[in-house]
Amino acid sequence: MSEQLDSRLSPDLVLIAVRQPGDDTCSDVHIRNGVVAAVSPSTGNSGVAGTRVEALDGRYIIPGLWDEHVHMTQWALASNRLDLSGAGSAREAAAVVAAHLAGAHLAGAGGGDAVPGTVQTLVGVGFRDAVWTDLPSLDLLDGVTHGRPTALISHDLHCVWLNSAAARRYGVQVDAGGLLREEPAFALTRELGKLPDTVVDAWVQKAAQAAAARGVVGIVDFEMTWNRSPWLRRISGGFDALRVEAGVYPQDLDRAVAEGLRTGLEVAGGGGLLTVGPLKVLIDGSLNTRTAYCVDPYPNGGHGLLTVGAAELLALLLRARQAGFVPAVHAIGDAANRVALDAFEAAGIAGRVEHAQFVRNEDFARFGRLGVIASVQPAHALDDRDAAEANWPGRTDRSFPLRSLVAAGARLALGSDAPVAPLDPWTAMSAATTRARQDGRGPWHAEQALTRQEALTASTRGRGRIRVGDPADLAVLDVDPFTASEAEFAAMPVAATLMAGRYTYGGV
Repeated sequence: MSEQLDSRLSPDLVLIAVRQPGDDTCSDVHIRNGVVAAVSPSTGNSGVAGTRVEALDGRYIIPGLWDEHVHMTQWALASNRLDLSGAGSAREAAAVVAAHLAGAHLAGAGGGDAVPGTVQTLVGVGFRDAVWTDLPSLDLLDGVTHGRPTALISHDLHCVWLNSAAARRYGVQVDAGGLLREEPAFALTRELGKLPDTVVDAWVQKAAQAAAARGVVGIVDFEMTWNRSPWLRRISGGFDALRVEAGVYPQDLDRAVAEGLRTGLEVAGGGGLLTVGPLKVLIDGSLNTRTAYCVDPYPNGGHGLLTVGAAELLALLLRARQAGFVPAVHAIGDAANRVALDAFEAAGIAGRVEHAQFVRNEDFARFGRLGVIASVQPAHALDDRDAAEANWPGRTDRSFPLRSLVAAGARLALGSDAPVAPLDPWTAMSAATTRARQDGRGPWHAEQALTRQEALTASTRGRGRIRVGDPADLAVLDVDPFTASEAEFAAMPVAATLMAGRYTYGGV
């Protein structure tokens, strides 16, 4: 059913001859003051004198996409660091480092350490030691780096593999494995990101423009820092590609409350682009590091780590409710998800569970009953399938359980956890709907797949279709996402992206 524009209101822009996914006929979308003012049967012309018109020739239009879980600075940094994602073992990762340093030396790019303390630390990203048959070690990395400070960050950000020179430079203690995990790893990762603002901001701008080219209009940024200040600096410097909801961590909650912040509040000086995001609380680790907190022990022993106890979590959620913050609780293991849901229920507050990768059957219905959003990253199911089979044997039918969550009444919000997976909602939606990559490997637990409509709805903040009164945050596609082939869907050709009726990518 179409809704006509009030004849007294002149739209700023009319997008003519567009189709919403699944529609056979074309419509015109009228935009006024950055809002969808009407969706009407297509007339083939503007019908309103003096109005800007864009003819889209039958292309498809959807609400703009959101990535609900990003570490934006880390994502921007990762694209400028040594990629270790293809390494199948610790020795292969060390060989990648050795080859890089040899190439840098031949190019005269600082492969030596002639003046101690002046050589830049080599930073690599993306290794997955959970599926390696050998183990990282200090000796192995020392043997290929020859005194060049080197720090390698795992794909899930929960682990850093150091050589001796880097350990000395950053004043950290490592054992024979050369590994830091959880909070020590997070602290070092933050330290490694302390580059000049002008450099990092330029990389963030480039990453944001790339996201806009994939139809993204907004992100929830969980960078582990006081995130408001960097974003205000970037926006004042001209950043305008995305909407940003900047998360707050418990160590900054007192500061946020003192400054009158709360989830959903538009930040002064943010140009309408910056709002306060959720309160992010990490209560367990990750699958890759075997620190996700689980009911059953891992094959090599231990249940993982509960980094925030049940009583402390409940106190944080009660504080969040009082201060107007929506809690976003990182919980990967099934025991951690149980702890998180218990705390939400006891606090009488709704919120989000970030990841929900492994859930007990009896806990699925609690998500819907308690109004807790499952903020999930479908690409992780494909990245971590081998690690899940190795560490959760016989129980992977309830890992990355998208269909089980939906069937139990939970609301999903899709994201990437970039740099853990690419900041590209089509990658996430493809993983959610096929449970397989476009590489010939068969689907993994296909019974947990979503429909494309469900995946699109979970990537557009519950919208799914263009609605009158919504912000004119839109993506224009060259093919119908509901009928495209699997390959087309994963690599969806985006013709244009608009935010509040302004083109952030493309333009027809």
